[in-house]
Amino acid sequence: MSIVVTGATGHLGRHVVEQLLEKVPAEGITAVVRDKAKAAHLAERGVKLAVADYSAPETFDGLFAAGDKVLLISGSEVDKDRPAQHQVVIDAAKAAGVALLAYTSAPGALSAALADDHRATEKALLASGLPYSLLRNGWYHENYTENLAPVLEHNAVVAAAGEGRVSSAARADYAAAAVAVLTGEGHENTTYELGGDEAWSFAEYAAELSRQTGKEIGYSPVPAETLIGILTGAGLPEPFAAILAGVDTSIEKGELVVSSGDLSRLAGRPTTPLSEAIAAALKD
Repeated sequence: MSIVVTGATGHLGRHVVEQLLEKVPAEGITAVVRDKAKAAHLAERGVKLAVADYSAPETFDGLFAAGDKVLLISGSEVDKDRPAQHQVVIDAAKAAGVALLAYTSAPGALSAALADDHRATEKALLASGLPYSLLRNGWYHENYTENLAPVLEHNAVVAAAGEGRVSSAARADYAAAAVAVLTGEGHENTTYELGGDEAWSFAEYAAELSRQTGKEIGYSPVPAETLIGILTGAGLPEPFAAILAGVDTSIEKGELVVSSGDLSRLAGRPTTPLSEAIAAALKD
């Protein structure tokens, strides 16, 4: 039996593997990657590597074994047919008879187009009959803190979220929840709504940035169409810009406020405050 993590060198996957290494022997972990070279550091620590690609079903043949616990991290290529990619993993897991398939989904209340692929995958996973755990991850702090350059350049936080609030958390927090599910017992056929302990508004985000930088940074709410124009002007493809604007619209509706407490419960600690994520980003 192995704990298998797909997308193991990605933004979330690398946190999951690092935290798994703190809890289980390296030889009990299989990291599924597209590029073996990028995972050489994991192999050196004793983690087993498997090279596979969601877009190449044959690469998953025989990858899983009966009794494995699998974390399916959703594909990041929004221009691809992600439900079809995820179906490849679900089919391979069912054929092997894995003990659990956990999937990183989206909040249940999210109506933005971003959620469509996740809902389709959830439906396929439930239809498979596999023991499952739906990890409905909320928004990440890093979605904002890794893109501070334009904010600091223009002294403005620009979003189409109105006065909406976000229960974001650090990637490491969501990874801790996934590790708890993969290494614990009794998580079969569960759904967890995951988000940070404290919801924040974009005005509060701008105020915290001002406090930490000593600059006057304000919040400029704009219509979704205006945000799409700003993002495409900055070089983002229009379909992706529309997805991000759609998330902001959902934020304005309150759909990214998560009050379940599931994330801190699973992680066994409070979630990372946004202020800490900002401080860490400003040091880089």
